[in-house]
Amino acid sequence: MTKTVYHNILVPVDGSKEAEAAFHKAIEVALQNGESTHLQILHVIDTRSFQNVTDFQTTMVDQVSQTAKETLEAYVKEAQAAGVKNVAYKIEYGSPKALIATEAPKEFEADLIMIGATGLNAIERLLIGSVTEYVTRAAKVDTLIVRA
Repeated sequence: MTKTVYHNILVPVDGSKEAEAAFHKAIEVALQNGESTHLQILHVIDTRSFQNVTDFQTTMVDQVSQTAKETLEAYVKEAQAAGVKNVAYKIEYGSPKALIATEAPKEFEADLIMIGATGLNAIERLLIGSVTEYVTRAAKVDTLIVRA
């Protein structure tokens, strides 16, 4: 049996404990796959959530972006401290489902997506759908769901 080696791992994070578990597992997998493995951390700011705010101001988006940047920079430092040589992050704006499942894997040439399990219950998944569920169905690359 041959071992699959992943060269470009994409790990989307959203601040949840499930995403943090996926991030830590992604560090492990990156280290197991060698120094040339790239770890790309992605945070998607869902701009649709701001459309419901009646007094929309760009400062709100700026604040969310700044918080995301600080969090992602801490993740990069943590991955580097663990021994991951090639790690970067990116903040995107738009629909998390489409960006994580199709656009980001192409952009980063990902061969593995490591994503946290959803915290939604069955009714929420039925009504709004889970990003994780969508990614597992739509992604064209291997996808690993990490449970917290």
